[in-house]
Amino acid sequence: MICYMYILECGDGSYYTGSTKDLCRRIKQHQSGQGAIHTIIHQPVELVYFETFDRIDYAFYREKQIQNWSHEKKKALIEGKIDELKEKSKKKFIR
Repeated sequence: MICYMYILECGDGSYYTGSTKDLCRRIKQHQSGQGAIHTIIHQPVELVYFETFDRIDYAFYREKQIQNWSHEKKKALIEGKIDELKEKSKKKFIR
């Protein structure tokens, strides 16, 4: 079974990160106001990124990892800017 970690861009420009076993169904739920409170409040929502996994626990782990990222780091991931993503990861640990 394929599982998904996904990122939605909300109407206010914020990102919502989730995981699911059925991406199409879950996106429809978010778009119809039956999803998470964040996406209900910040409609409309659009799928901007997803990754696939063999197990839902792997997708959930990735979701939790990305939820802790800054908006800029999520944007770099979405846009495929791997060098920028790596740079933003390094800056987090520089004191």
